Amino acid sequence: MSMCCAFTGHRARKLPWQYDESDPRCADLKRRITDAVESACASGFDRFICGMAEGCDLYFCEAVLAARGSYPHIRLEAAVPFSGQADRWPAPERERYDSLLSQCDRVTVLQEHYSAGCMMRRNRYMVDKADLLIACFDGQSGGTLNTLRYAVRKNVRIVHLGVE
Repeated sequence: MSMCCAFTGHRARKLPWQYDESDPRCADLKRRITDAVESACASGFDRFICGMAEGCDLYFCEAVLAARGSYPHIRLEAAVPFSGQADRWPAPERERYDSLLSQCDRVTVLQEHYSAGCMMRRNRYMVDKADLLIACFDGQSGGTLNTLRYAVRKNVRIVHLGVE
């Protein structure tokens, strides 16, 4: 039976190191995300869904793609909240996004244009499909907390990776 793992986490601007991925704390978080993905694969999870936001979502996407080396059968879905999600991102981040998106097995665009609430609709879409939610969360209010609360209500198992 196929099992699905989704992800929620903070955008780069909310992380203590923001966009500086050379920071040792970022390297540590990426390692813990990779370990959580590897553990999910070893436990039989074969479908992964990523919301494709900058920051932790892209770290997760990269970890799933890297896990294909050991688990070539796993599939990755990009849950894009609206068309043009990365249009206003800096060029290097847009290129990273486009490269990752092109490697996904499925791209689901939930709506054409940005609107208030489209990110939460994307998050609920992912949780509704998930048996497991990996979360990078620092305790602050916002979309990650709301997603975690929704996952608790839906009885989705959560693996919590703190952000320091």
